[in-house]
Amino acid sequence: MHITVNEELKAYIDPLTPDEHASLERSILAEGCRDALVLWGDVLVDGHNRYGICQKHGLPFQTVQNTRFQSMEDVHLWMIDQHLGRRSVSDFQRGVLALRKRAILAEQRTQTIAATANRDATLSEHASQETPQDIAASGPNPLKSRADIAKVARLSNSQVVQIEKIQKQAAPELVAAVKAGTISINAAAAVASLPAEEQKTAALGGKDELKQAAKRVREVNRKAPKEDTLTAENDTPETIQTLRQQVQALTDENQRLRQHVAELEARLQASNAPH
Repeated sequence: MHITVNEELKAYIDPLTPDEHASLERSILAEGCRDALVLWGDVLVDGHNRYGICQKHGLPFQTVQNTRFQSMEDVHLWMIDQHLGRRSVSDFQRGVLALRKRAILAEQRTQTIAATANRDATLSEHASQETPQDIAASGPNPLKSRADIAKVARLSNSQVVQIEKIQKQAAPELVAAVKAGTISINAAAAVASLPAEEQKTAALGGKDELKQAAKRVREVNRKAPKEDTLTAENDTPETIQTLRQQVQALTDENQRLRQHVAELEARLQASNAPH
């Protein structure tokens, strides 16, 4: 049987650590390859490590076809769901995978809505009555909110926020440290606030240096002016709406006073007019 290893798929999920790979190899040598490799045609989708170990030692293995895949995005979503359910996947990895899933679903739904709009534009008498909103509502959960992502990844909302920050701001060395478990998600999000060169220096300095860097960032944040904190706390939709209502009430009162003054001036002019 010919099996094709797609390097993009092989690298799509973070590889096993050397210890994890060694443990898997010992297990396969002792018990054989118990789980079938998943294929899409001749492309290997799941089981890259098992396949490599079996090839190395000349061991037999089973394969199974997944006939539901229609595109590479379907393959990616399946891979993500498989790894989200595995206990060996770290919190950071689950968060990254859930965010990837959100991006793929959002892109698929955008394409579906665009395709539907183009189709309807070509129809005349028998135009579809489906709206883009109908299409968006009928698809799978798009993971729109952080709460959705947190539920899928089995994380808290704050952890999702921190992982998003790490993805956007962290230097590669800091990301590697999080993946390796050298620094926690919370601490890494704090260090990610530093300039890239400082992040790199801290990451290369090891666990203690990363802890110190996170501590420095937190101390700076604690010393921030209280006015900024109060402004942020008060800057809520409810507070803004209350302020708008107060401004409107003052505006209305000002208008009534202007009208009253105008009436008084008119009476005064009328009383002073010659008879």
